[in-house]
Amino acid sequence: MSAVSVPAATPRFAALHTPDYRRYWALGLLAMTADNIEHVISYWVMFQKFHSPTLGGFAVISHWVPFLLFSFYAGALADRYDCRKLIQISQAMFMLASLAWGVLFLTGRLEVWHAVVILILHGSAGVIGAPAAQLIIHDMVGPGHLPSAIRLNASSRYLAILLGPAVGGGLLLALGPAWGLLANVIVYLPFTIFLARASYTGHAHASGQPRRARMTLADAWRLLDQVRADRRLVTMIALGGITSFFVGNAFQAQMPEYAHDLGSDEAGLWYSLLLAANAAGAITGTLLLESVSVLRPSARTAVICAGAWGLTIGLFAVAPNYPVAVTLLVLAGVFNLAFTSIAQTLVQTLAPPRVRGSVVGLFNTAILGLRAGSGLTIGVLGALINVHWSLALSSTAVVLIAAALLATGQQRD
Repeated sequence: MSAVSVPAATPRFAALHTPDYRRYWALGLLAMTADNIEHVISYWVMFQKFHSPTLGGFAVISHWVPFLLFSFYAGALADRYDCRKLIQISQAMFMLASLAWGVLFLTGRLEVWHAVVILILHGSAGVIGAPAAQLIIHDMVGPGHLPSAIRLNASSRYLAILLGPAVGGGLLLALGPAWGLLANVIVYLPFTIFLARASYTGHAHASGQPRRARMTLADAWRLLDQVRADRRLVTMIALGGITSFFVGNAFQAQMPEYAHDLGSDEAGLWYSLLLAANAAGAITGTLLLESVSVLRPSARTAVICAGAWGLTIGLFAVAPNYPVAVTLLVLAGVFNLAFTSIAQTLVQTLAPPRVRGSVVGLFNTAILGLRAGSGLTIGVLGALINVHWSLALSSTAVVLIAAALLATGQQRD
């Protein structure tokens, strides 16, 4: 499993040395914070109005199933069309979702079917913009600084997870749910306006051959057959699918039960730390990897980090107390950031330029769409044998498969 060819030495936070990427990163962080603000306020109102665990479960399903069903198609669109326009369409759908929530909250007319439609709209918005966003950063920084750009983009998602509840809670208290979400529409605008003025289409590294949008499942299989000659690509797609299907981020939805079993404190401080620990670990991982070039983007490194992530999550499932649990989640965040950013770097670097968007779409189907399966491996199985055992067993599966991939890769090398 050889490494991708990148410059031997790169400056710290290399991607931020590109002025346009600095603006893209900052405004993209603002837009992702708006996304999390919407989650905070809309989920609170849905709980207050309907008290429906089923609707809460649907909120998770509606977020990830579009990635499972449509990531490949979104990648094909990114190959064919201006990626700026696709991201703007995505942002417009996010704004429409916040606007719809705000109007329905303001008029007091929210019904369950309204919530279902808006949640589906929100999930679909995410899948449309994801491959296009990955192609645009490739244009901005080039292959040499791509690992840095991907790590920084990942860190902005985790920063948004930390900032969203704080800002969303403030808007909820200051303006109320309706006006808070109407104000949230404005938070999306700066990124959308920046894209209108940017000169990057996402296709600077593609060949001049005419593009054809691959839009059928048969085309997806043909594309996979086309790229399977490079087993690093296939390994990264498989690794993304395995980690997402067995564990994904489903353990976050079960955090109240883990906190209860560890012994919740009255102030809820430790519970809050559990919720923030994984994101804090990912941000720490970004700072470490950007400051010290210790990990080169290779399939072997990605598999090792994925196995380490599975091990730390599995140990978290049986943690005896809060300090140990928080420490393990922070470490898990570091390893998660490492293996996902390396995997994405490999996918974008190794994919044939003409079909890069489609290959990224396949990767997103695996690493994002298959998170829907973790609701079964952890949630449904957890209802039968308890969530500690289901998470431990699912994490063990990740560790064993990662070990098998590593052994297979060594034999072939």
